[in-house]
Amino acid sequence: MANTNEQRKRYVKEYIRSLAAIEEAMEPYKEQRRELRSEFRQNGWLNTDEIRAAVKAYRLFKGDVNIDEVVENFNLLNGGDDE
Repeated sequence: MANTNEQRKRYVKEYIRSLAAIEEAMEPYKEQRRELRSEFRQNGWLNTDEIRAAVKAYRLFKGDVNIDEVVENFNLLNGGDDE
């Protein structure tokens, strides 16, 4: 932790500078993601809800969630088959 108010101010400034640099570096990737969604909608490959579901599935998978269990539970809740 910063000992003085001046140190805290310096750390806040440094944090904001670093955050701004990271945000700026991420912007091209955010734009690519927007373009990808737009392309899939415009071509009729997926609608907005399907894209949202795919993103949620990806985030679950990325979070080390057992995807087979997720699908099984979804099917049980949805009233569908368990396969």
